[in-house]
Amino acid sequence: MTNADIAAAFDHIADLIEYQGGNVFRVRAYRNAARTIGSMVESLATVRADPSRTLTDIEGVGADLAAKIGTLLDTGRLPLLDELQREIPAVVFELMRVPGLGPKKVKALVDELGIDSLDALEQACRDGRVQEVKGFGAKTEAAILENIGFAKSPEHNRLLWSEADAIVQQLLAWMRECPAVRRAEGAGSWRRGRETVGDIDVLVDGDDAARVMDHLVAWPECAGVLLRGDTKTSIRGPRGVQVDLRVVDEDSFGAAWQYFTGSKEHNVRLRSRARDRRLTINEYGVFRLEPGADADARPTKGAAVAGRTEEDVYASVGLPWIPPELREAGDEIARAERGTLPELVTLDDIRGDLHMHTTATDGEDTLGGMVRAAIDRGLAYIAITDHGQRVTMARGLDRKRLLKQWDEIDRLNESLAEDGRPPIVVLKGIEVDMLEKGGLDLPDEVLARADWVVASLHYGQNQPRERITGRIIEAIENPHVSVIGHPTGRLINRRPAYDVDIEAVIAAAARTGTCLEINANPWRLDLDDRHAAAAKQAGVKLVISTDAHSTRGLDVMRCGVLQARRAGLEAKDIVNTHTLAQFRKLTGKA
Repeated sequence: MTNADIAAAFDHIADLIEYQGGNVFRVRAYRNAARTIGSMVESLATVRADPSRTLTDIEGVGADLAAKIGTLLDTGRLPLLDELQREIPAVVFELMRVPGLGPKKVKALVDELGIDSLDALEQACRDGRVQEVKGFGAKTEAAILENIGFAKSPEHNRLLWSEADAIVQQLLAWMRECPAVRRAEGAGSWRRGRETVGDIDVLVDGDDAARVMDHLVAWPECAGVLLRGDTKTSIRGPRGVQVDLRVVDEDSFGAAWQYFTGSKEHNVRLRSRARDRRLTINEYGVFRLEPGADADARPTKGAAVAGRTEEDVYASVGLPWIPPELREAGDEIARAERGTLPELVTLDDIRGDLHMHTTATDGEDTLGGMVRAAIDRGLAYIAITDHGQRVTMARGLDRKRLLKQWDEIDRLNESLAEDGRPPIVVLKGIEVDMLEKGGLDLPDEVLARADWVVASLHYGQNQPRERITGRIIEAIENPHVSVIGHPTGRLINRRPAYDVDIEAVIAAAARTGTCLEINANPWRLDLDDRHAAAAKQAGVKLVISTDAHSTRGLDVMRCGVLQARRAGLEAKDIVNTHTLAQFRKLTGKA
C-alpha cells in the first residue's frame, strides 16, 4: 500500500472511533499519524525494509500503530478497520463528505432523524427537521443544504494530485524493472498537474507487449484486471483507481504521449491546426493527407511525418513544444505561435519558504528542527509564521510569546552567522488572523517589527460575500501585511471556497503591492491556477509557500510549483525565487 492508502485508512479509523464516541486521545493518535504519514515522501515500505531503522522512528508512531502499518503493508487490510466498518452504517461515510459534518454531527442525524442517504438529508433540511436536532439550528441546516451538492459531485471522489503521484511513481518504478520495457512514462491529468486525478494513464515502449502486460498484472498493488488486450490493459490499483497501460511503438511514442496527455480540448485545437496544413494527428503519429483523403481516417504507417517525440509532433504544425501543464485549451497554442510561451517556474528556482509552523503553536517540529530541514533542502531563507492568538485551538501566540520567539530567532541567526556566511537566514514572521468583526488579532506596533506577516482567514467563513471580501481587503490595506494566506479557504474534496469576490481581492493586492499566496498543501493549492493567472495579469506578486506543520511538510513545495506552472507563472512572478537581498529590497525590509 502507498503512504496515501495508509494515511487514508488511519483517518478513516479516527472518524469511525469518533463516531462511536471512543477515546479522544485514541482518535487524536490516529489523526496525527495519518497527517504525518500523508506528508512523507519516502515510502513506509522503504523505511520498514531498512534494517537500521524502524517504523517507530516516525514521530507519532508507537509500537501499536507500527504493527498496524506492517499489517497494511503485508495484507492491504486491517482487522480493526474491517470490524469498525461492519459495526457502522455505510451511510455514515457518505454523510461525512458534506463539509461541516463531522462524525459526532452525523451520528446525531442518523440516530435522531434516521437519515440513510444524502437525498434523505437534503429533504430533512428542506423540511426544517435538521434544525430541530440538538446542536444544529437554522444556520447549520442552511449550510448543510448549501454543501450537499458539493458532497454529491463525482469530481470530489477523485484522488488529490499528490496521492495519484505516489501511485504513478510506484508503478513506473515497477514497470521499469521489466526487461521488456525500454521506456515508461505517465500521461493524462497526472502529467498535466491537475489538482485531482480520476484515473492513471501509463505508456510503455517495449519489445514484447505480452511480457509487459504480464509484468503489470503481477504488480503487488494490482487489485484486479478490468481488461486485457494486445496493446492495452486496465487494472484496478491502490485506492480503487483505474490504471490504463498502453504499449506503443518507439516511432509513435511521442505522438501517443502527446495524445494521451491531453487535454481533449487542446488536442482538438492541435488537430484543427494540422488539418489546415493537410496533416492529421492521432496517437500513432502525424500523417500527410493525400488530396481528397478523410482527415479522420488512420493513414498508413508509411505516411508518417512525425511521431517519435512530442517536440517533432508540435514542430510538424509549426509550433514549439508546449509544457503539459499549459495544455488546457487556453491561449497556449496562440502564445506558442507568437513565441511568447512563458519559461515556467521550477522547483530549483525556489530560494525560500515563507509560511511554516513550529511546536510553539500547532507544528510537530521545533524551530531548530524546521531550520535544519530547510538547510537540508537547500533553502536560503525561511519565515517562521506560527499562528496569532485568535487561533486558540492551535495555542496561538499572544504578544508576549511572539516577541519571545522572535528573540530566539535573533539568537539563532547570530549563532548561524558565527563562522561567516550563514547557511540560512530565519525571518521573524507571524500568521495573523483576520477577525470576524474586522482588524487583525495582533496590534500594528507588534506587526511593524516583523520581517514577514501572513494574514489569513480561519473563522467566520460562512459570513456574506461582502463581509468576507471586506475583511480580506482590510488586511491587504494594512501596511504591515506582506501576503494573504490561502486566499479562498478551500480544501479540495473536503470544503468549498468561502464566498469571496476574488477579483476585488486581486485588484486590492495590485493597488497596495501586497502578495497573494499559492499554498502548496495538496489539500489547498490555494490560489488555484485560474486565480493565480489572473493575479499575474493584474501585476500582483505571488508567493509559493508550504504552510508546513512538520519537517516533512516542506516537501510539498513541488505541489505549489506545479500549480504555479499551470497558471503560466515564471520565476520572476514569484517573490520567494529572489535572493535574500532582492527579497528584502522588494519587501522594504533591507
